[in-house]
Amino acid sequence: LLAAYEVWGKAAVVASHQGELDRQLEQMWAYDPAVDPTVGPVQDVEDEEPEAAPQPLAPPPGHAVARLYVPKLGRYWVVVEGVGLDDIRYAPGRYPESAMPGQIGNFAVAGHRNVSTFWDLDRVVSGDTVVVETRDNWYVYRVYRNHIVLPTAVEVVAPVPGEPGAEPERALLTLTTCNPKWDNYQRLIVHAELV
Repeated sequence: LLAAYEVWGKAAVVASHQGELDRQLEQMWAYDPAVDPTVGPVQDVEDEEPEAAPQPLAPPPGHAVARLYVPKLGRYWVVVEGVGLDDIRYAPGRYPESAMPGQIGNFAVAGHRNVSTFWDLDRVVSGDTVVVETRDNWYVYRVYRNHIVLPTAVEVVAPVPGEPGAEPERALLTLTTCNPKWDNYQRLIVHAELV
């Protein structure tokens, strides 16, 4: 019974939470600050120089960031902010220091190796696509590498994977999960480039 719960029971729980995260994401994307009655009009001051637009802040830990589609697996997930145990309990999570989807750098995402999340990630190989949906864009990434590393190989989520400190020039995506199935003494890594 415990094994059945681990496979199918947890899958139902994760699916329920994914549905809630999906609704949260839809509400966030539907919100338009231009029509928010709690925000007052912006005053133009002629004497001041215009400031550069600030980079958008990442959502708080555990909140929805984007949707992640893996066509080869016929699956999609809502990705949340953060990779702590509570953050990725029901969804893949974005490494907080990584790039946002579509940005130059490495949009790095971790997920558990369970039936509801990255169970079959090992089937994703070079040439396959991974799609990330944000409020305003769809980003298509093409996989260029699938490999296994030790859990200490944190350089795989660097802005330039495998080269900590290097300045990124490409928009990349990295998916990480435990390996092998049912254990965690290795990490399965999938790298993709924005096409």
